[in-house]
Amino acid sequence: MRTRLLQGLSLLSTGLLAGAFGYGAANLVPTFNAVPLDMRLHFHAELMKMNGITMQGAMAVSALSTLALAALTRGRPRVLAAAAGFLTVASFLITRFGNVPINGRIKQWAATAPPADHASILHRWELFNDARTLTAVVAFALLTFLALRKTTPYPTADKPQETV
Repeated sequence: MRTRLLQGLSLLSTGLLAGAFGYGAANLVPTFNAVPLDMRLHFHAELMKMNGITMQGAMAVSALSTLALAALTRGRPRVLAAAAGFLTVASFLITRFGNVPINGRIKQWAATAPPADHASILHRWELFNDARTLTAVVAFALLTFLALRKTTPYPTADKPQETV
């Protein structure tokens, strides 16, 4: 029962993470590129204030729950959960070391003016965004596959998996 609840939490949190990143990639980024630069910079800076809390929370719950699920399971479920956990950690690392430093620069630009090479920097932000979106979506797909696969009972450390 505990493992199933943990699996549900990891699936939910990773789904929310993938959905948020997917929405951003499919809707926000094209909108950023369609509006005047000053509007994009101001909106981007304000959006990051809100995202800082919610997205870090989703990444933390997703990574911790999937890695805990991996620790409590054996066999293929462990491999799938661990891979999903590492992918959510990758989403965090990409965000922290790729997007966040550029977000800081965007915040400065919104208050002053963008540098001459702003287009290449914004393009790099979009590449980091695509990478973290991909890692989150693949993590969600792995956990979805894990939840939908047919096994009885769910394998844990003290109960090996029975084949169906």
